[in-house]
Amino acid sequence: MIVPASNLRPLHPPVAPGRRRGRSGRVIAFTLLLLLIGIAGWTAWVYNQILSYANRDDARPADAIAVFGAAEYDGRPSPVLRARLDHALALYQEKLAPIVVTLGGGDPADLHSEGGVGHDYLLGQGVPERAIIAETESRNTEQSARRLAVIADANHLRTVVVVSDGTHLFRIHALCESLGLTVFTSPRSAGKGLGRKEEAERIAHEILSYSAWRLRRAAGLDRSGVTAPATS
Repeated sequence: MIVPASNLRPLHPPVAPGRRRGRSGRVIAFTLLLLLIGIAGWTAWVYNQILSYANRDDARPADAIAVFGAAEYDGRPSPVLRARLDHALALYQEKLAPIVVTLGGGDPADLHSEGGVGHDYLLGQGVPERAIIAETESRNTEQSARRLAVIADANHLRTVVVVSDGTHLFRIHALCESLGLTVFTSPRSAGKGLGRKEEAERIAHEILSYSAWRLRRAAGLDRSGVTAPATS
């Protein structure tokens, strides 16, 4: 028997355009929700790590103390840099390490560098020349960590106490560990309390900087290495 074509039903009835768009929209919305949940979870984890490192002092006997740089003003340490240097000086005076490494370059137009200013400040506080290594080329935290790794290798420094602001230390620790350094973190004294806005800005900066570094590493784009130390 021949069935008229008008009586035949398709095996898979066509989906109305409206239903198709609705289904695609739900998939996109669900994907975005998962992405937002992932970002929120990652941010919360990094935030907690930053606070954990900021609120503990792991200083112990080591081969060297390394001070990460901060701004200098025409050859004088800024209040932040001075607080870091004073903390490193106190650790040195406690005989936790025989060497202090001061890290940080400066603008090419500047006459001074953060590492050089740190070196001179410690000299003025009675630390002998032979006990100070000044690194004067790095332009950011990642480069400072890489320069520190080169200096440590050249001078057979196996363990290092790193000094910086508390909120800075989680990223520094991760950078140094990725370069094969064994480091112990020690936050400088907070001094005058930060306002909520400034503290939030610092933490946000660290979350973004750490996340960007991890993304570059995952993509194989972490290539900002430095090949030789500058010492004095």
